Amino acid sequence: MAIDKSTHLQEVLDTHKMIHIDGLVTKHKDKRDEIRKILEDKYSGNIYTIFNSGSFGKHTAINIKFDLDLVVPFKRESFSTLQEMFDDVFSVLEEEYKDVATIRKQKVSIGVIFNEDNDGDVINIDIVPGRELSKDDYPESRDLNLYFNEDHWGFAKGTYTKTNIQAQIDHIKAKVDERKVIRLLKIWKNTNHEKYKSFLLELITIKAFDKENISGSLWDKLKSVLEYIKDNVEKDDFTLKDPGNSNNDVVKSLESIERTWLSNKMKNIIDRIEDNDENIKSYFPINDDFKKEEEPTDSSYGIKGTTIIPSIPNNQRFG
Repeated sequence: MAIDKSTHLQEVLDTHKMIHIDGLVTKHKDKRDEIRKILEDKYSGNIYTIFNSGSFGKHTAINIKFDLDLVVPFKRESFSTLQEMFDDVFSVLEEEYKDVATIRKQKVSIGVIFNEDNDGDVINIDIVPGRELSKDDYPESRDLNLYFNEDHWGFAKGTYTKTNIQAQIDHIKAKVDERKVIRLLKIWKNTNHEKYKSFLLELITIKAFDKENISGSLWDKLKSVLEYIKDNVEKDDFTLKDPGNSNNDVVKSLESIERTWLSNKMKNIIDRIEDNDENIKSYFPINDDFKKEEEPTDSSYGIKGTTIIPSIPNNQRFG
């Protein structure tokens, strides 16, 4: 019997909800809040309010891959250079956690990867330090300069770029349908080992909803986004402007051949699913760790006649 594609996609989303790993998320939140307090105590008058970011902050997290980030907005006069700021935050975290975690300098963030706990969980928090562009500018603009510790996005190590992380978060706020499709694309990306940036998939989904009249069932909406990507991503004039910096065109992170591959992959997904509904399972699989099993009386998680059966979760969820 042919499966209902939208029903399947909803189950995919349900089994990838963060609520299924609530205990692990709580551990992350506790460590994130602990790091926040350390940095607030250390820098006090030199920073503005530290805030949460990452996929969890955007409500696009899936339980096989998620991140809880902290953004630390420094005042303009706190450090003479962005490298000093970056290195100082690294030193503070290294001194505090060197015996219980690995502290590493990343592209624009500092990663704190805690040693495996008694449950076998590894907690990973990224800290993104940024500095306001000019004195007292941040409270109104929310603009920050980020330091590049590695070559990234066409920027060389030791350089910097302007961004507005709050604007990136606001860009997706209240976009319920878009977030569902974004989560589905992230599930496709992670379960099929695709290398595309989640931020690119996020922006291209939002643009599809902005440019096209997308409606109907969950499958209809997903298919419309897949078609939009297929039809547009190769065009020379196609852009994906970063809401945090309009000079940053995120689609340029893809080489021409990568844009062609992405278009072809979208076409292949649509064609194969339209040819056989069952193929949707290979592109958008249910998370078997939390799959539904039929039971006649139980209504756990508000799903009548089903219960969520968890198995041992996979710890490789961070990025």
